[in-house]
Order: sequence, then C-alpha cells, then structure tokens
Amino acid sequence: MNSKNPVIRTATLILFWLVVVVVLFYVLFPFYWAVKTSLTGSARLSAEALQWFPSAPSFQNFRDVFTGAPFGRNLLNSVVVATGTVVLSLLLSVLAAYALGKFRFKGKTILMYLILAVSVFPQIAVLSGLYTMIQTFGLYNSWGGLILSYMIFTLPFTVWTLTAFVREIPTELEEAAYVDGASPLQTLFRVLLPVMTPALVTTGLLAFINAWNEFLFALTFTTDASAATVPPAIANFTGASQYESPFGLTMAASVIVTIPLIILVLVFQRNIVSGLTAGAVKG
Repeated sequence: MNSKNPVIRTATLILFWLVVVVVLFYVLFPFYWAVKTSLTGSARLSAEALQWFPSAPSFQNFRDVFTGAPFGRNLLNSVVVATGTVVLSLLLSVLAAYALGKFRFKGKTILMYLILAVSVFPQIAVLSGLYTMIQTFGLYNSWGGLILSYMIFTLPFTVWTLTAFVREIPTELEEAAYVDGASPLQTLFRVLLPVMTPALVTTGLLAFINAWNEFLFALTFTTDASAATVPPAIANFTGASQYESPFGLTMAASVIVTIPLIILVLVFQRNIVSGLTAGAVKG
C-alpha cells in the first residue's frame, strides 16, 4: 500500500536511492580502480597507490601488454574457444531441450536431475579424468581440447535453462506445424527456434562469459601461447625484474578483456531482459 504521508514517501525515496548508490558503488568501484591503476605508470604506482586519480595518466601499460607478451594471440584464443564452446553448446542444448521439454519418455526426470548434478560438480573433481581423455585424444594444447573441457560446465547449464523455456512455448505452435506436415526437426528449427531467440541470446551470453573467464582448465590443458587463453596469460605476467610487481600490466589486461563483455551486454541488453523474463508469466 502506498503511503500518502509525504514525509514517509520522501524517506522511502531517499532510502531507495541510497541503496542504489551503494550497490552501484560496490559493483563499479573495482572496475574503476582497475582503470585508474592501468593508467598509472609503473614508476608512479607505489607512490599513487591510494590516490583516486593518476597524476599523469598514461597508456604505457596497455602498450606493454601487447609488446611484452603474445597477448594478441591469447585474445584470439579466448574468442575462438569461447565462441566455439557457445555454438556447440547451444546446438546440442536446443536439441536436448526440445526433447526434454516437449516429449514424454521413461527416465526423463532422472536425466534432468543428472544434468543438474553435473552442472554443480566442482571442476577440480573432473580435472584428472579430463586430462587423461584430452591427452588420449591428442587435444592437449589445442582449441579443441579447451572447447571439449569447457562444455563440461556450459552444456548442462544451457540444456537446463533452455528446457525450462521450451516448456513454456504454447503447444499450439507445434500442432499447427504438424498439421502442415512438418517433421519434429522442421518444427524445431523453423517454428520454435525463432521464438527461442531471446532465451538463446541470454543463455549463450552467460555461457560465453563463463568460458571467457575460465581459468583452471585453461591453465591445465595449455602450456604456451598457441592455445592459452587470456586468464592464464594474465596470471603469467612478470615485471621487468624479480622485484617488480606487474600490477599495472595486470590491471590493463583486465580492462582490455572486460570491455568486450561490456559491449556484448550493451548490444544484447534487450534480448537479455526478454530472455530472463520469458516464462515468468504464463499466458
């Protein structure tokens, strides 16, 4: 119930904006501090560590990121591996979600719970088995090995999410397609897939972020820049000497790899909102 008391309404409004400011500060301050640190030269970093603004902003750290290490190759590896992981995960999860969401068969409930269990399994628990499998298949230090390992955690997530969305699609669409003589696969790709676009964008973007930021598998299954992605590359940054901390380089690289994710979210923000709210209210 909305209060008619202007004092209560004003206090509520002030409290609301205070909470918004606190949340925004909590979320955005680490990124701002990373940008500020990346714009501070190595010689000034210790003296200006606690200053809010760099006294002499410089892009030297950003230049050093690409000149001191094959960071461009690492970025390419991350783009290829994350994109390949998302494409394969969405392709397989669309087929699985259609079967799990629209068909009845024995053991479906058990299968759904198994998928959920796999999605919450700790990565370290499957690391040794994955290592043996990747070595056996000759995929060590390759894009294929990383894509295969990343699908361990992206595929269960995409299947579970898309299955929940497919369940909410009206059955009238399928029935109309069947009346027109469409097969199940034609119904899926020509009728249901366009309706699933918001969910596919949202799920794919979240899976892309997970694959982009993954560290443990990338560190374990790669040894050089030919296949190493950005997270282990940043972890291996070194200073000019053993006594110098590469903090400025690390922050510059972190800013560089964060910008593409921000751009993706801004570009697909409408699809993300539609995908997150889809199925919340049944029509």
